Amino acid sequence: MALPPNAMNNRFLIHTEKVPPVLPWPDISHKARWSVSSFKFGFGPECLQDGDPTTFWHSDGPQPHFITAEFPNKVAMQKLSIFLSFPEDDSYTPMTIEVRAGTGSNDLQSIQIINFDRPDGWITFDVGTEPEPDGDGIKPILAYVLQVVISTNHMNGKDTHVRGLRILGILDDHFLDQDPFPWKTEPFRRYEILR
Repeated sequence: MALPPNAMNNRFLIHTEKVPPVLPWPDISHKARWSVSSFKFGFGPECLQDGDPTTFWHSDGPQPHFITAEFPNKVAMQKLSIFLSFPEDDSYTPMTIEVRAGTGSNDLQSIQIINFDRPDGWITFDVGTEPEPDGDGIKPILAYVLQVVISTNHMNGKDTHVRGLRILGILDDHFLDQDPFPWKTEPFRRYEILR
């Protein structure tokens, strides 16, 4: 990924600055409960959200490694923004990630698999892969849980470093009206967050 600063190719928006980029999609990461498959003391899931480019989540266990965000309500997720730095992290840098989504940890479905080649910066991409009916963009994903699975690292590294992760929502609420299960009764809304 040797693209100039703030470059855009057909799949990725790349920012080489170390601070999180300002993007038009709202950051909904704070609405989720974050967990990871493992971490070294002082390098836990809080480092994914702190906005500090010098901190990072450091896994401490066998591959694959997992980052899981669980939302109390079903949310529309448009993009994922991840900060990786091969120059700083070398063999700890993820090379292949899989994005999964679902209503709980038992029904996660693979959405897409992405390969990186020596990434350095914030990489933003669509969570989903299904195009909008009008051909203008990609449909967001409606889910309670989003999981990022790191299956391989550069140079066959075992542990991994991720310096930042943001889940971005939709620009407007038009998609929420297209919910395949649009139950809007008061009792349903009251108990919607119980699973």
